Amino acid sequence: MAEEEKNVVYIGKKGVMPYVLAVVTQFSSGSDEVIIKARGKLISRAVDVAEIVRNKFLQEVKIKSISTSTEEVTGQSGQPSKVSTITIVLSK
Repeated sequence: MAEEEKNVVYIGKKGVMPYVLAVVTQFSSGSDEVIIKARGKLISRAVDVAEIVRNKFLQEVKIKSISTSTEEVTGQSGQPSKVSTITIVLSK
């Protein structure tokens, strides 16, 4: 795994808490920075994860940056479509 990829938490279809625990675990294991990434409808879950980490678990963690972009993905039908993405960088 690349150095910059080991502190990345990709948001998927699980509930919020597994991702919150993943972020907290990254910080507990010595990371100074954790990156949360999500696409499409899961963007709101990424925001929830960042806010729960900051407000309930690790109050010293700050949002370093938030960036948005658009990726082109190929759907099940083979048609390309554009999907919004978000990257939230949390740091101690």
